Parts: sequence; C-alpha cells; structure tokens
Amino acid sequence: MGDPKGFMTTARETPTRRPVDLRLMDWREVYEDFPRDHVEKQAGRCMNCGIPFCHQGCPLGNLIPEWNDLVYRHDWREAIERLHATNNFPEFTGTLCPAPCEAACVLAINNDAVTIKQVEVEIIDRAWDEGWVTPVVAQTKTGKKVAVVGSGPAGLAAAQQLTRAGHDVVVFERADRIGGLLRYGIPEFKMEKSRLDRRLEQMVAEGTHFRASVDVGVDLTVEQLRSDYDAVVLAGGATAWRDLPAEGRDLKGIYQAMEFLPWANRVQEGDLEEPPISAKDKHVVIIGGGDTGADCLGTSHRHGAASVTQLEIMPTPPEHRTEGMPWPTYPMVYRVSSAHEEGGERLFSVNTTAFVDDGTGQVKALRLVEVKRGDNGFEAVEGTEQEIPADLVLLAMGFVGPQQEGLVAELGVELDPRGNVARDQDYMSSVEGVFVAGDMGRGQSLIVWAISEGRSAAAGVDKFLTGREVLPRPINPTDRQIA
Repeated sequence: MGDPKGFMTTARETPTRRPVDLRLMDWREVYEDFPRDHVEKQAGRCMNCGIPFCHQGCPLGNLIPEWNDLVYRHDWREAIERLHATNNFPEFTGTLCPAPCEAACVLAINNDAVTIKQVEVEIIDRAWDEGWVTPVVAQTKTGKKVAVVGSGPAGLAAAQQLTRAGHDVVVFERADRIGGLLRYGIPEFKMEKSRLDRRLEQMVAEGTHFRASVDVGVDLTVEQLRSDYDAVVLAGGATAWRDLPAEGRDLKGIYQAMEFLPWANRVQEGDLEEPPISAKDKHVVIIGGGDTGADCLGTSHRHGAASVTQLEIMPTPPEHRTEGMPWPTYPMVYRVSSAHEEGGERLFSVNTTAFVDDGTGQVKALRLVEVKRGDNGFEAVEGTEQEIPADLVLLAMGFVGPQQEGLVAELGVELDPRGNVARDQDYMSSVEGVFVAGDMGRGQSLIVWAISEGRSAAAGVDKFLTGREVLPRPINPTDRQIA
C-alpha cells in the first residue's frame, strides 16, 4: 500500500476539460494534461484492499492495486508491465471505458472512488513517450495460420495474442482502414486516432498482417477462408442497428448514428473537406440517450448545429445509487459527458410517435409524447403530446446483434436465442475451428469486454491448434528482471 492515509488526506482529482468554446473549434481530445505528481498522489488513494473489488468490476482482471502502488512509488516502468500483463490496449480502455472498476472500488462505498481510469491512461501515455512500448515478437513459430475477421478491439486483441503465440495471423476488415468502430465510430474528441495508429504499427512489427477493404464472404469466399486458414476468429461486432418504425420513417434527413458518425472521422483522416451528412445550421434530434447518442451530440456541436435535442424513453436517472443498484454494481445514475457539457437539451421519458413531412419528403419535426411505465411496458401520458423542430434526426438506439446475412449464414454457425453467434467455453462456435469474440457473441457491450473476449478467444484458438492450455508469454525486449 503506497500511502496508508492517502484515501483520507487526498481528494479525488481528474483532469480539467478544455473550455467549451475552445474545444468546439477543433476535434482534439477534450482534456487538459494532468501533472505527473497529481497522478502519483491519486494513485496513492488506492487502499490496496484485502479483497480488491475493482478486479470484480473489470472484465480484464486488471491488476489495479499493483500498478496504483507502483505509480505512487514512481516506478512507472514496472507499472506498464503490470498493466500490459492483462490489457493489450490500455490507451483504448483508458480513454473510452466507462470504468466499472471505479464503481466497484471499495473506497466508493462512502467516498469518491480512486481515479483508476486516469491512472491507467497516464501509465500507457508515459510508456509510449519513454519508448517502453516495443514490438513483442514470438521466438518460435507454430506454422499455423489464423484469420481474424473484424479489426475492432476484440479482433485486434485476439490477433495480437495469437501473433505473439507464434501463429501467422491475418486480420480482415471490410472498411478501407483498420480499426473497426475505433476508427470509424468513436469521434476524435473522445480518442484521437494517433493512439490507434501507433498500436497498429507495433502489431505490424510483431508480424500481424492487415488486409483492409476485404469483405469476407464477398471478396474472399467462405470456402477460401476455410481452406487457407487453420482457424478463424469472428470479431465483426454487433452491427445490426435497432430501428424506429414510426410514421414518416422513410422521410429524408433521418439516419442511423453509424451512417452519420463515420463521416467526421473521414474528414479528420483528410479524405474530404466536409461531411455529406452535416448538422451545420440544423435543428438536430438524437433518439437514444446512451454513449452513441452523446457521440452524435458532440459531433453535431462541432458541425455547428442550430440546436440539438437528445431524447430518452427511460426516466431521468437518479443522482446517486439507490437500493436497486447497490455497490459494487455499476450504477445507472445521471451522468454528464463532455458532449452534454457543451450544450443541447436532454428530454427523458418521451417517445417518438411520428416524423413530420415538410411537404417535399424531408423531415421537419418530430411528434413526441411523454411516457410512464405500465403493466405492459411504456404507456403514453394523455395530454403531453408535443412537436419539436427537426431538420436532421439521428437514431442512436443501440444494436440488436451481428449481421447475419453473408458470412455468418454461409459459415452455418448456430445462433443463440438473442441472435448472437453461439460459442462454447473455449469461444468456439458450432463449426469446428471457427471462434467468436466480442459483440458478435456477446451482444453490444463495453470495450473492456471486447478486449477480454479477444484474449480469451485467442487462448481457445491456441488450445485448438496446439493443445496448449495456456498461451505462452513471449519475451519483451524491454522487460526488466524482477528480483
């Protein structure tokens, strides 16, 4: 335990967000730099609990008290070794994860949780700056070939683990760049793509091969896939989005969030100067109150929207935990993201009943009604109907599972009752040699689950190909001998 009194003498502190008027002028990440001595003091708040419930909250099993203690003791070099022992990409989780580990922090029972997520990202950022992150190359090769379909966090984690275990790995991505939603979905202001690019460079140096613009099942047939590779990992995500079949849904100006968000990423990549779907000078309505909706909100602000309204059918969450969400569960409380801080209106307990035509086939407004929970779900509250202006409507209501037509259907893998790809304890599907990781098997979930499942699926693949029960750990040239 670094500082025995740290949790009593040091208050929780997080980085300051850049002023709203300044950050809306660019697409950089929203946080100011956090001084190193502040990070070390924050790490000293960790109590090194006898039973660290933060482990229970983290699907990756991150060794949180260990690297908190190392940071407090100024041993950042060893801290990144402990962090990398369980997490391939702490820069992704440190910027994007909602931090269920902090919700499970023992200190959070009656105080502010340790800033676990911030310490995590500061460790990996310093490791990159100091040159401590280097390629980890397998010492021996197995001669086995593995195809990973999908280059999001699950696919990348599986690929890196398998490459380091000595297999020849090729990652296929149907988009024109590698990264999945990390590339074309997560806005730049939440995670700058330089974080992704430098990690991909490391993976290439380790021996992972990437093939973008390849739609497996179309450009590469299933027969070729099975004949050319000894094992396949399906990591294509849950890309079948939830729709809203209300009156007027076919009007122009109504888009799914993932039809809207990628254009901003392409502008930042330099592919085009202006997005073809823009919120500039428009009254934007976002249907869906989750993280994707917040991404649409922040993106619309940066486009220069005239107004932005975010709708949520659920009631306003409470400010604090209730009896129905006890510690150490992740509490569904009211949160204000950086995008919400930048402006816009949030409406809870409302349902869209119709999209209104302007007479030319373009949406001009939404009809709403307030709702309450009843015996048969949500019920409309009489006399609460209203109409709000809407030149651009974005549907951010989540995803219902993987795309089933094409690759999934042609492989003949079985699906579970929710429409996800079914798998066994080793992450193998009903088809021998075909494994599944991340949202394709789990359903829409968190980035920490994606990385965790990618690692677990890699272990299953290695066991299938070699009979080994545990993935070998390659020698990192930057590792130090531990006495």
